[in-house]
Order: sequence, then structure tokens, then C-alpha cells
Amino acid sequence: MSVGTRQKGRRAAAPAPRPPVAPAYVSGAASVAVRPALEFPRRPARVLAAFPLALYLEVRSECEPHVIAVVTGEGVRLPNAVLLGESLDGVSAGDDGWVGDGAIEIGGLSVGVRRWWDPAPALAPADPARLAAAPTALAGIRAATPRRPGLHPAGAPALLERGCLRGSLVESITAAEQLIGLGPGLTPSGDDMLAGLLVALRHLGRAAGAPRAVWLADWLAAAVTFDARTRTTSISATLLHCAARGEASPEVLGVLRAAAGHQPLEPAVNRLLRLGHTSGADLAWGVQIGVSAVLSLIGAGPAVTGAPARRERP
Repeated sequence: MSVGTRQKGRRAAAPAPRPPVAPAYVSGAASVAVRPALEFPRRPARVLAAFPLALYLEVRSECEPHVIAVVTGEGVRLPNAVLLGESLDGVSAGDDGWVGDGAIEIGGLSVGVRRWWDPAPALAPADPARLAAAPTALAGIRAATPRRPGLHPAGAPALLERGCLRGSLVESITAAEQLIGLGPGLTPSGDDMLAGLLVALRHLGRAAGAPRAVWLADWLAAAVTFDARTRTTSISATLLHCAARGEASPEVLGVLRAAAGHQPLEPAVNRLLRLGHTSGADLAWGVQIGVSAVLSLIGAGPAVTGAPARRERP
């Protein structure tokens, strides 16, 4: 037998083709904040990040929200979330998918939206005495926890607090522009702080009868969202747009209800502080500034004309 040759054998039969794997169809409950993206005709999307309890889909669109969070029942119910009762196995960052026509398709999962929930429910009128005590109580709870914010209190955070307490647009907007995208992570600390502030000003301003606080929220929202996409992460930019409309997670809304006197404060703040590495602490800081600002602006007179119109939720 010559070197490098072998006897001919029978040709192995080709493996039978496998049938395509059918997608798993599940139902989800979606925030009304993402209704425009979900009810639009189908558009391509890409997984920005994937974790055991949540994944983030970036939809190829120039409109907000352009990032949708798909979370399981144990994940944080972000204001841009679609909630599932199923696991998120088999999906990785960089995977392609589709969003639109009332569904999300990613990997072997097809999510049909069957229910909607509101990430910005209105607060009942605030109890004046409970609201007046809230800033001091909030500060004490924050000081007693090991969960610390991601930013030093000096600099832009101090300017933001001073500007909001005075109702000064110049100081508030100057500080907000410095805070956008400041800090590491998917949601930088400066963005989380601004989100907590915006939601507190809008909801508590209405609940406490402080139109000047809502006016301040309108102007800050316009400044923060103007170029958020180019200043911070895609995920954080979407959450800033949500906060500008008063949309937030249940943990943030729970602290606002507590500050208004409708539930105990300490348990609500502790639930918020447990979010993320520094996100909960940053959000709580922003909420505290917002509560103090609302109190300082009660009776400050009607809102000045010329504030930008707030984009209404669908």
C-alpha cells in the first residue's frame, strides 16, 4: 500500500436535516412608556447587554424610547420595561432581534404584549406635615446606610441642590449639564441623580400644590433630554427621557408616596437604596433634593410663562 493512501470504504450517509426550532411564545406586560416602539411596524433591534434577570434591546429608531428592558419577575421594573414570567436563557449581548407590531422577537423567544402598566401614576395630595419632615428623615436614612452615591457632594451636585432650592434656572441647568453622563456604569451616577430629581419635582410639585416646582421640572427635563443620546449611555439616555415625563420604577415612586405621607418612609427608602451598586443611593439623593426644592417653592407664585411643553404619555 502506498504511503498516504487508504482503501475506499462506503460513503457515510449525510445527516438528516434538523427541523427549525420553533420560537417559544410568551406573554408580557409592558410599560406604556414603550408603547410607541412596540406598536410601530417591526424594526430591527440589538441586545446591548444581557443579565440573568434582564436584557436591554436597542431599537433602531430616532424616537424615544429607543432602549427597551425585558425583565423577569425578579428583575427591577424599570419604566421602560416589558415584564416576563419566563427566564432569559440563551440571549447574549450583540444578538439581533425585532421589535414592533406588538411583539419582541429575540433569540428563540417571541414576546407578545397582552397587558400594559403605568410607570407614572399620579400621587394623591400630599400631607403638609409629613412632607415637611421628609427631607430630614431622608437624609438620616441615607446617612445610616453603607450604600453610598457614586459622586462627591461638592461641585455639580451642590450647585444643583442650591439652584433647585432657589428655583434658579441658571444654576440648576448649569449643574444638570455637568452631571449628564458623569460616573461609570450602564446608568452613570449623575444621570440617576437627575432622574430622581426630575420625578420628585414633577409628582410632588403637583401633589403639594407647587406649580413652580413643576415649571422647574419642565425646564430641567428639556435641558437634560436635549442631547442625552450623545452625552451618556443608550440605556441611561432612555431612562432620562422617562424621568423627564415623570416615569420611574416602583422603588422610586414608593419613596415619593412615603414623602407625601401615604406610606412609611424608611422601608421605602431602604428598598430604593438596594438597587444596583450605586444607582439606588444616587436616585435617593436626587429625590431628597427634589423634596426639599418642592417645599422651598410652595407659595413661590405661578409658573413663569415660556416653559417648554411637556410631551404627554400615550
